[in-house]
Amino acid sequence: MPALYALYIINKSGGLIYNKEFLPMAGLNLNDTLRLASIWHSLHAISSQLSPVQGCTGIELLIADNFDLHCFQTLTATKFLLVVEPGTPEVEDFLKSTIYDLYTDYVLKNPFYEVEMPVRCELFDVNLFQIIGTIHRRWGVIQA
Repeated sequence: MPALYALYIINKSGGLIYNKEFLPMAGLNLNDTLRLASIWHSLHAISSQLSPVQGCTGIELLIADNFDLHCFQTLTATKFLLVVEPGTPEVEDFLKSTIYDLYTDYVLKNPFYEVEMPVRCELFDVNLFQIIGTIHRRWGVIQA
């Protein structure tokens, strides 16, 4: 069954600036999420340098037994990581259109937000959880 588990946003320096779980995951504490962000940033940078493909920007998808980790990197090197159930449809489009649009509308256009700093924008959270909730209800992950 498709499901969206968590969203992480990593700044261009490799710092975790946003993390939210939508469904319970295997007990990641704050230190684990910070470590995940740092390791992903490093692997992403190394993979783009080692890739034999010209113009490769880094890892976009990590497939594991119990989850898929999708990555979308913006032109400003901000990375959006979405942890999903394997086989969840249209994740790339959801990351690029829906989540990134919410980020630009409610975070980057917020006059009180400083770029590269932790995201603490209530409107971003509210709208993100509303969209995630709608998707989960449509897929039958949570009851209406």
